[in-house]
Amino acid sequence: MKEKSYMMIVVISQASKPQFHEPSPMKSEIDPSKADAFTHALAGGAGGALSMALTYPLVAITTRLQTQTKSSETDKLTVAETIREIYEKNGILGFFAGLESAVLGMTLSNFVYYYCYEASSRCLMRARRTQRLSTAESMLVGSIAGSVNAVIANPLWVANTRMTVDKSDRGVLATIANISKTEGLSALFSGLKPALVLVINPIIQYTVYEQLKNRVLESRQKRVLSPSWAFILGALGKLAATSSTYPYVTMKARMHLSKNEGSSPAENSKSLLSLMGEIIKRDGILGLYGGIGVKLIQSILTAAFLFFFKEGLVIWSIKLLRLLRAFSRKRKLLTTARAQG
Repeated sequence: MKEKSYMMIVVISQASKPQFHEPSPMKSEIDPSKADAFTHALAGGAGGALSMALTYPLVAITTRLQTQTKSSETDKLTVAETIREIYEKNGILGFFAGLESAVLGMTLSNFVYYYCYEASSRCLMRARRTQRLSTAESMLVGSIAGSVNAVIANPLWVANTRMTVDKSDRGVLATIANISKTEGLSALFSGLKPALVLVINPIIQYTVYEQLKNRVLESRQKRVLSPSWAFILGALGKLAATSSTYPYVTMKARMHLSKNEGSSPAENSKSLLSLMGEIIKRDGILGLYGGIGVKLIQSILTAAFLFFFKEGLVIWSIKLLRLLRAFSRKRKLLTTARAQG
C-alpha cells in the first residue's frame, strides 16, 4: 500500500512540473501571407516555369492558330490539321519550338509580377493599417505589377513568338540580339500596347481567385489554402480572364510578328485598333478568336498548375527556412556549450 501511494505521488509530481518543448517547425500552422515578397516571387517564378513546361505543346499549337491568316499557306487549318502539320514538318520537337524562351519568359514574368504585387500590397496595407486589401486596392496593385511585368518581359515573348512560328534554331538570347540588330530595339517591344491592355487579364484572374479563396477559407474555417484548392480556383480565375480578353491575346501575337517575313505588309507598323480592323475586314470577327478552344485549355491548365505549384512552393519554402533556422539555432547552442565546457 505504501508502495502504491509512493508511485502516485511521483506521477502527480511529474505531471505538475511545467514542460518546455521547442515548437516543431513542421507542426505549427504555416501562413503563406506572412512570407516576404521575395519568397512569393521565387515561388511564383518556379511555379510558372513548371506550369509552362507541362503545357507548352498547347502553347505552340495556339500560337500557330492565332497567327495564321486566310492569305497564308495554312488557310483554314483546324486544330487537328495544325497538329498534323507541325508533326509532319518538325516531328515531336515541333511542339516544343520556343520552349526555352517561353520558360524564361514565364519565370521572369511571374517573378516580377509576384514581387511587385506583394511589395506594393504590403506597402499599401502598412499605410492603411489593415490586414487585407479591398477589391479596388487589389485591382490597383495588380495594375502596377502587371504594367511593370509587361514592359520587362515583352522582349522574351516577342522572341518566343518568332521562335515558335519560324521554328528557328537560335537560342532566346541570339533571337533577341538578331531582332535588335536587324529591326531595331523598338521591335522587341512590338505588341506592348495590347500587352498593357492585357494587364486587365491578371487583374480579373487574381480578383476572381482572391474572392473565391476568401470564400473557401471562410467556409472551411482555415487560414491556409491547400495546393489542390489553389489548382481549382486558379483554373476558374483564368477561365474568366482569358475568355473576356482573348481578342487582345490574338492582337499581341500578331503584333509580335510585325516586320517579320511571315507577316503581311499591312500588319507592319499598324496601331492596335487599325490592325484589329484589318484582321476583322480580312478574316471576319472570328479572326480575333483563332485557337480560342486550345488557348482556353492551355491557359486554364497553366494557371491551375501555376497556383498549385506556387502555393505549395511558398509553404515548402517556409518549412525549409524554419528547418534551416532551427538547425542554425542548434548549432549555435552546441558551439556555445562546447566553448563553455
